[in-house]
Amino acid sequence: MTHLFQTACLLGLAFLTSLPLRATDTETLSPDQSIRVTLSCPADGPTGFSVNYQDKEVFRHINLGLQTDRRAWEKGLTPRSASEATLHTDDYTLLSGKRLHCTNRANERTFRLENADGQVLSVILRVYNDGVAFRYALDGEEGEHLTGERTAYDIPEGRPRWMPRHLVGNEDFFPLNTDGQPAGAWGYPSLCEPTDGVYALLTESGLNRSHCGSYLDNSLRSDNYRIRLVDRSLPLTNGWLSPWRIAIIGTAATVVESTLVTDVADPCRLDDTSWVEPGVASWIYWAHNHGSRDCALLKEYVDLAADMGWPYTLIDAEWDSMGNGGTIETVADYAHGKGVKPLLWYNSSTNWVSHGAPGPFYRLNDRNKREQEFAWLEKEGFKGVKIDFFPDDSLSVINYYIDLLEDAARHHLTVNFHGGILPKGWQRTYPHLLTQEAVYGAEWYNNNAVLTDRAACHNATLPFTRNVIGPMDYTPGTFSDSQHPHITTHAHELALPLLFESGMQHMPDRPSVYRELPETVRRLLSTLPTVWDDTRLLAGTPGDHVVIARRKGKVWYIAGINGKDTAATLKFSLQRLSLGGSGTACLITDEADGRHFHIEPSTPVSPDNVLHIDCLPRGGFVLILTEGTNN
Repeated sequence: MTHLFQTACLLGLAFLTSLPLRATDTETLSPDQSIRVTLSCPADGPTGFSVNYQDKEVFRHINLGLQTDRRAWEKGLTPRSASEATLHTDDYTLLSGKRLHCTNRANERTFRLENADGQVLSVILRVYNDGVAFRYALDGEEGEHLTGERTAYDIPEGRPRWMPRHLVGNEDFFPLNTDGQPAGAWGYPSLCEPTDGVYALLTESGLNRSHCGSYLDNSLRSDNYRIRLVDRSLPLTNGWLSPWRIAIIGTAATVVESTLVTDVADPCRLDDTSWVEPGVASWIYWAHNHGSRDCALLKEYVDLAADMGWPYTLIDAEWDSMGNGGTIETVADYAHGKGVKPLLWYNSSTNWVSHGAPGPFYRLNDRNKREQEFAWLEKEGFKGVKIDFFPDDSLSVINYYIDLLEDAARHHLTVNFHGGILPKGWQRTYPHLLTQEAVYGAEWYNNNAVLTDRAACHNATLPFTRNVIGPMDYTPGTFSDSQHPHITTHAHELALPLLFESGMQHMPDRPSVYRELPETVRRLLSTLPTVWDDTRLLAGTPGDHVVIARRKGKVWYIAGINGKDTAATLKFSLQRLSLGGSGTACLITDEADGRHFHIEPSTPVSPDNVLHIDCLPRGGFVLILTEGTNN
């Protein structure tokens, strides 16, 4: 808490005046001047920001304010002072993500807003070239509690939006909507298109031990999405800072390529990250719901990882009741003998622990038991944990997440949070957090029939929404069927591990399926990168289609999918990739039946070409090329 107190104290030194601001003092521009944010404080209305992008209105009004059990800041606030705009620069390296080296710039200002009782609330604003981030600073009084936040975003009716319902586990679709109905609670990230061709993605970042999570609610007015805190009463401290409220703003490419969520997050807290290794894992659950009870079957997935050159295998739920040839130690020893690193599943034991919930239970909740369990994992050579079934993002659960991350790091265990929190920038602060679920992913083929008809559109929406904010454990790349069938094509499925970024990518299909794939496809999956040097959106509209290029070294992996139930031609240019010349690349598309691959190993490619690739209904493609020679 000392760091937060010092931060708040330093902010006070930046204020130039305690007099009311002039109109010209209320405007803040991004470094490239594409985004303009203006503070307004009407005498009889809510204080807020208006936001414009290239002179187009993005948000007519973003309400500002907080309420505690003793004080309130909302209507009739007086802007007492503002700091001069200073250039804030982000320059850091991630271990996994849409790009390793991340840079960004923002103009930062702090506004001091005074209520009728003369009490001051500070708002720290950063205007980046790719969006807006702001947070509140408040000196909490002894025993004071935060009881509500007045932040709210106006999204006019009639404008497109892709917003999930606020659900425990954050597993929902992002259907196109234009009226905010049915009104109620909505989750992050929420994407809208306030004006044609200009998008804004809303989320939050930088949660720490003094925070709970939040969500959006338009119950009071359908065009006004107000932030609601998960906890209705939150203790305040001296020098309290809120999480960052974020709106990524610009073209579709701006949104998809943005790193704003990690830009505002706290820097890495690990002294040594040399042991953190992103990678690909074989995974048993999708094809065999209770497969981790079966020692012999788990060995088959170890063999698959070894054959494919994948570094990991994930042993999922119910391993504590294993039979058919051995115990968890048996499988771990077998994996080590094959040069494969095992990962292990746990129930968080905070949400679903009865009525058929899988175990093991209550091994991580108590600090002493958690230390004992993590020490055992390290001793037995396990390299990571997947922890599942969390409740809402209350203060106590946020602290549990952070406890898990910090304790796992001491024992050199990577972390995968499932059935729980969305990315909040922690992949920068705790880079051993390699992936998170919080997505309606391929495991739902195991659970019910809903995904079958909705998958194609859903998959073409996720790169613009959920995957923008951080790694996504969708478990992509399923060519056979689980309990419920898929009707996306094989090339569509092959594109997903490239379209969807995740520092730990779990490959879910059966060993026999991967072994029977064409050699070109099998080689692609065997060498599948999970760490990217760059990411570019080449084409796409949410839910309709998407084409993304990701670079690893000198190789560009370009993947595209058709989200529609009718055939489509995906059109895109390679100019943004800055290729060094013409050459050839390998193109993988669908045969007419959608269940076999059509492979063209020598497709002509020129940096100036506009490519047209025909896709089946719910189809896709993968194009692999090398910079410079393209071959």
